Amino acid sequence: MRGKWTQQHKQQEPQQQEMMQVDRSETRDPSKIVGASYSHADMLKFESLSVQPKPPAASGSHTPPPPLPNGPIKSFSDYMNQTDEDWDADVGDETPDDFLQNKLKPPLSIEHQPAVSPKFGGASNSTDLASKGPSYPSTRRKDNQGLKPQFEGLVRDPGNSLHMIYHPTLSLDTHTAAEIERLNARIKRINKFKRILQSSTVDLNELREISWNGIPDELRPMAWQMLLGYLPANSDRRVGTLERKRKEFIDGVKQAFVRGTSGLDQTIWHQISIDVPRTNPHLPLYGFETTQRCLERILYVWAIRHPASGYVQGINDLVTPFFQVFLSAYIDGEVETFDPSCLPKEVLDVVEADSFWCLTKLLDGIQDNYIHTQPGIQRQVTALRDLVQRIDVDLTKHLSEHGVEFIQFSFRWMNCMLMREVSVKNTIRMWDTYMAEGQSGFSEFHLYVCAAFLVKWSEQLQKMDFQNIMMFLQSIPTQSWGEKEMEILLSEAYLPSLSSPKLRSAAHEKQFPLAIPLPKLKRPPPPANPKYTSPKHKPMICQSIQPSFSFFTAAFPF
Repeated sequence: MRGKWTQQHKQQEPQQQEMMQVDRSETRDPSKIVGASYSHADMLKFESLSVQPKPPAASGSHTPPPPLPNGPIKSFSDYMNQTDEDWDADVGDETPDDFLQNKLKPPLSIEHQPAVSPKFGGASNSTDLASKGPSYPSTRRKDNQGLKPQFEGLVRDPGNSLHMIYHPTLSLDTHTAAEIERLNARIKRINKFKRILQSSTVDLNELREISWNGIPDELRPMAWQMLLGYLPANSDRRVGTLERKRKEFIDGVKQAFVRGTSGLDQTIWHQISIDVPRTNPHLPLYGFETTQRCLERILYVWAIRHPASGYVQGINDLVTPFFQVFLSAYIDGEVETFDPSCLPKEVLDVVEADSFWCLTKLLDGIQDNYIHTQPGIQRQVTALRDLVQRIDVDLTKHLSEHGVEFIQFSFRWMNCMLMREVSVKNTIRMWDTYMAEGQSGFSEFHLYVCAAFLVKWSEQLQKMDFQNIMMFLQSIPTQSWGEKEMEILLSEAYLPSLSSPKLRSAAHEKQFPLAIPLPKLKRPPPPANPKYTSPKHKPMICQSIQPSFSFFTAAFPF
C-alpha cells in the first residue's frame, strides 16, 4: 500500500491505471484481486500471449508512454517487459521514516473535513453522522460563487431550466454576419428542444431523433435523464420520482458509511480510494476534495448494490461525464475548473444521486462488460476484429504480420468507452449520440465508432513496426479534437448501408458472419450541418473523410 501512495505523490505526471476487478465469488480466494488488465487473457485462453495487455492510461491525460530502449522489439512480450509500470514495482523503496517525517501522506478518507475558520462559521455543530459518515461542505447561502440563483427550482424539477435560457441580443454593431448566422442557428435548435421537452408527455422518439446530432449544453442535463429513462416523460410524475430516487440514494450512502470507512468492504474501498485521485488528473474539477468524495460515494454504493461485478477499474471514468453534466446545471461558468466545495449540501446531494442513477442505467445495458470474465468485452473485441477485417484488409494484415492483436489495444476502448482516447467534453458529445441510439448505443454502435476510430489512422499505422504501433495506439493524437472531429467520427460510424435489406439477408449473413447481430439502424442522418447532409437526408461525408468511409461501403455493399 505504501508503494502505491508513494507512486501517487512522488510523480508529477499521473500514472497509468490498472484495470482492477474485485472478485467476490466464493470459489476464489477472497483476498485475491483479479485485474481486468489480465483477466481477459484467461477468459479467451490466448495461449499465444505470454503476458497481459497494457493497462489503460490515466483518464484523458494523453501522456505519451515512457521511452523504450533502442534495441529492436519484435513481440508483445518484449514490449511489455520493457514498459512495465506496475504500481507495486517499487514497493520496497520506502521506509517507515518516510511516513514519520511526513514525506508521504495516505489518501484522505471520505470522512475527512478540512478545518473551517471561525469567521466562516467555524463553530462546529457536528453530529454523529458527520463523524461517522461522509462529510459535506457547510451549507452557506451567502457568497456561493458560481451558483445559479434559481438553483432551488432546478433541484426540485429540472424542467424549470427551460425557462432560464436567455439568448443574447444580436446586432451588426457587436456581431459579424457569420456570428449572427451561427447564433441564430443555435437559438433555433434550442427552441426545437424546448418545444419537445415542454410537452406534458415528452415524445422520446422525437427527442432521440433531434439528440443524435448533439444536445445544447443548457438542455443536456434534462435530456440525458430522459433518454436514459431516469426522468419520467410524464411531467406530472417527475417531482415525485426525483424525490423518491434521490432519497433512496442518500439513505443508501448513510447506511453504507454509518460506521465510517472502517465498516466498508476494504477490498472494494481500497481500490476506489486509489482510482478516484487518478481520475481526469489534468482537469481541476477532479482534483478538488469535494469532487473526489462525491465520486467515492457514488462508486462504492454502486459496487455494493451490484455484487455480481463489484467495482471494476474503468467505471470511475464512466461516472465523470454524468457528474460534470449534472453539476453544470446548477452553476455559471466553466465546469471543468469549478470547485464544488462552495455549493450547498442539497445541490451536491442531487448531483450525486442523479449521477448514480444514470450511471446505473448505463451499466445495466453493458453489465456483461464488468462481471467476472467480462464476456461482453470479449465479444466486442472479437467483433471489432471481424469488422475491421472487412473494412480495411490491408490494415488488418499489417497488424497481424507485426504480431499486434486487437485485445492488446482495444480492450480499454471497450472498457472505458474511448474515454482514455478523447477528452471529457468530446466524450459528452459522443454520448449524446449514444443515448439517442437507445439501448444499443453503448454496445453495438460503440463498436462501429471504435472501428471508424481505428481505420482513421490506417495510413499512419501501416508505416509502423510493432513498437511504434503500440506506442501510437496508447497515445493517439486527439488532443486538438473538438466537436467537428467527433461529428465526423460519428458520421463515419453511421454505416447507412447496414440498413439495407440485402445486407441483412440470410445469404449475406452466411457470407459475412458477424460476432454480434447487426444493429437495427433507426436513427436520423448525422450531422445537421448542411455540409454533411444531402437533400435526400442521407449522411454524406465531407471529402476529408471519404477515403476512410469508402472502406465501410466497400465492406458492406448494397
